[in-house]
Amino acid sequence: MNAVWTDNDTQAEDLSPQARVASQLVRLKSDLQAFAAATASAPAAREPKIERETHKLEKRLCRQVGQAIMDFNMIEEGDRVMVCVSGGKDSYGLLDILLKMQQRAPINFEIVAVNLDQKQPGFPAHILPEYLAKLGIEFHIETQDTYSIVKKVIPEGKTMCSLCSRLRRGILYRVADELKITKIALGHHRDDMLQTFFLNMFFGGKLKGMPPKLVSDDGGHIVIRPLANVAEKDLTRWAAHRQFPIIPCSLCGSQENLQRQLIGQMLRDWEKQYPGRTETMFTALQNVVPSHLMDATRYDFKGLKITGVPDADGDRVFDEETFPMAKLAGMQVLGSLC
Repeated sequence: MNAVWTDNDTQAEDLSPQARVASQLVRLKSDLQAFAAATASAPAAREPKIERETHKLEKRLCRQVGQAIMDFNMIEEGDRVMVCVSGGKDSYGLLDILLKMQQRAPINFEIVAVNLDQKQPGFPAHILPEYLAKLGIEFHIETQDTYSIVKKVIPEGKTMCSLCSRLRRGILYRVADELKITKIALGHHRDDMLQTFFLNMFFGGKLKGMPPKLVSDDGGHIVIRPLANVAEKDLTRWAAHRQFPIIPCSLCGSQENLQRQLIGQMLRDWEKQYPGRTETMFTALQNVVPSHLMDATRYDFKGLKITGVPDADGDRVFDEETFPMAKLAGMQVLGSLC
């Protein structure tokens, strides 16, 4: 760039001052136009990479959902699956991915999107019906004023989630019966399941998580969580890519210091400090060793006998426990913990 300017300026020495200024302005305009063209092409150059990353994300989401469905036999031939859609990124993502899976699945099943309008003040009741209608799928909007009940029963400042959940659960079970639903699909993801595990351990005194498939408490419904293997950060990215019309929960979403929020932040901090820890903890939920816990109802400690047969899972009582620390990138053993 400097060489060009120097050569041209030297050639322009014979011109009048006005002509030299005009010549420089022409060259400056040309350079600016070239710079603008190069800058404009930069986003276009990034588009293929963004498309590749988005395609990889879609494949990963479908693979993880498909794996969960197969591992736990969540959806079977002829099922009529009710997808509970709240207006949040998770339920939108669940519906979106299941619709994609429906097109390529080796079995036939139906999808019915169901939303419960709880009559929260300011709730944009038109958004979900319009969105679902554009998808061209079967859907049902159930309108029940649970908001007034919750606000009336729960004192100001107290957590509303428990009562709200019980009311919502009962209504959705009834709707499932009316719509002849065989499976109820919820949008809980991997991070929700880990949060529930730690909530139960820290505050409930139980090693209990959020199962990927279960029978409802009334004994009349099968509830499934197809997003069991999916990370929340991937759902956030997918929601941004698909531009879902997100509806915030004004009933409980604004409540501060909820235990679940605290646990969620704890897990995010751990993952930030020790990348890979979330994946390791989630894997642990699938590798339970009852003989190395303390629940006598799950393992017959009283009836233990010497067998004389080597057992790879037997306790090496005099050996120090070792862990694959290398899998946790950046993990450092603190001297205070030794």
